Amino acid sequence: MIKQQLVHAEFSGCVVTTSRAQLTPPGQRRANAYTAESGNRPISQTSPKDECDGQWSCSGVIVDRNLGVVICQGSIFFPFLKKTGNGLAASDHPILSADDFHPDLSIRVECPLEPKINTKIGTGICNEVLGHRPELENVPVSTPQSERMQVQAQLLMVLPCPEFQNAFSRLFRKENGWVFSSEEEKTEYGEFQKDLAYLHWFAVLHLQSPLTKTPHTMAIMDSTRLVKGSTVFACGSPFGSFYPDIFLNTISKGVLSNTAGDRNAVLLTDARCLPGSEGGGIYLFEQGVLHLVGIIVAPLCWKTNEWVGLTLACSISHIIENIIKVPHKAGVAVKSKLENLQLGNNVLANLQRGPGPAEHLMKAAVLVDSGQAWGSGALLNRKVVLTCRHVVRDLSKVLVKIQRPRVASGQHHTYKRFQTVTGRVVFSTSESSPYDIAVVELDEDLPGVFEPVLASGYSAGEDVLIVGFGAFGESCGPSVTSGVLSAVISVGNVPVMLQTSCAVHGGSSGGPLFSARSGELLGIVASNTRDNTTGATYPHLNFSIPMTVLQTAIQRYRQSGELRSFGELNKAGHKVQNVWRLQRSPEKVFRSKL
Repeated sequence: MIKQQLVHAEFSGCVVTTSRAQLTPPGQRRANAYTAESGNRPISQTSPKDECDGQWSCSGVIVDRNLGVVICQGSIFFPFLKKTGNGLAASDHPILSADDFHPDLSIRVECPLEPKINTKIGTGICNEVLGHRPELENVPVSTPQSERMQVQAQLLMVLPCPEFQNAFSRLFRKENGWVFSSEEEKTEYGEFQKDLAYLHWFAVLHLQSPLTKTPHTMAIMDSTRLVKGSTVFACGSPFGSFYPDIFLNTISKGVLSNTAGDRNAVLLTDARCLPGSEGGGIYLFEQGVLHLVGIIVAPLCWKTNEWVGLTLACSISHIIENIIKVPHKAGVAVKSKLENLQLGNNVLANLQRGPGPAEHLMKAAVLVDSGQAWGSGALLNRKVVLTCRHVVRDLSKVLVKIQRPRVASGQHHTYKRFQTVTGRVVFSTSESSPYDIAVVELDEDLPGVFEPVLASGYSAGEDVLIVGFGAFGESCGPSVTSGVLSAVISVGNVPVMLQTSCAVHGGSSGGPLFSARSGELLGIVASNTRDNTTGATYPHLNFSIPMTVLQTAIQRYRQSGELRSFGELNKAGHKVQNVWRLQRSPEKVFRSKL
């Protein structure tokens, strides 16, 4: 069912290209079918002498194919703005209409042709579209990527989302070293593309040619119904208009890692996206329906030169709300079109959702604050936290912060503030031990704690989740990232290291690693990987200490309060030490990023 529903995401995605009219290649100024054989290739994006003489593109979402409504990121329009003022970044700045941009601005939207629906299976694509051919025997061929069309579009408005901008400015402070474009992008793209002041602007377009006569409106989920850890899908076109033959409407999968701001205006997901996916959609499958939940704002981000590996998006329901507020500010023509579009009718605010699959797991994650830095920890019970030695440093006491359970506030969901408890460091492994572990005992019990079940075995390839406070600390609570257990590294048939593909960032150390299927606690996150030659970090290549290594010590500590069994972690042999040094011989010791 999910695969069938994802077809709607693919056929709602598009590429939006802006340029001056004289730069539009002949034969592409009117709607036309675009095939691989036609020879009509998009212009490669290069950095022009004057930005308004160039061509800019991003992904977009067709929220209504029947009415021809497209929403995309607004940054590709700013190179064509007649004049720029210092007030554009202000959250209360009025909307920009087509009159605010150069009159020769050309907008081209490239999208798939309308799918043919097989009425027998409801949302499936019929065999004619799948291209089943006798000469291929039983091997179906997917919809040819060349079956696309290009349509000219009219700009209705470019408007800001102040709720997103307010949360974004608090969460991603420049002094913390946040960057949303690589050095290559800064060279290739113009100033408007790399300026953070334009990330919260979005464009509303109206296609000049209808895409379908059949009513087709994308279901939109109100952001207040979003739950961390929910499976989401991202649909965007990497590299924009550079090569849509291959990259148009690429699907990736992940989880909703975190939310922030008023009614979850800012969304973060570990679904992997690339430059050009800006403006694409974030989707969530619920109750048999695929819902649009967000618009991609930035596919890549770095913090203090460390790649974070998360995609930043804006809640689509907030964008719709701001569009609905526009008519009293807009001209008569735009007001009339907006009223005809009837945006907002498809926003499902009353959708009932139960607890997310990772919601109870997040209760086991705490923030461990050593004063100079923070890390994460895993609650073993009401009074004991397991974390990493390098998180607590050489301190005897640390602060442990836990976010209290979610409560209802009116029709919206929110979290109580953090509860802070002092913790005593009752054990830390020695610096020479390969196992980077510390045990913290809390001065007071924490009620309502989820006590995880400790894993007794591992299966490479199983789905896993990591919960922790990496990158954001307590700014928006614990983050959830998904992946698989990539490898189980053993010494003498005993697991001594777990490798996963989850995104792990600075501040994730000490966080719990869970099995997505059983919810068992598999391990404690110790590090990700850093290339000492280039300085690059790899968040999707990380390592955890298996719970089976700690299980005996934890059981004895729970039963009698005895800590001596943890001391066995300091007696690990050279083979285990070499594994955690990521090398076969001990001559050179490479220190991980975390």
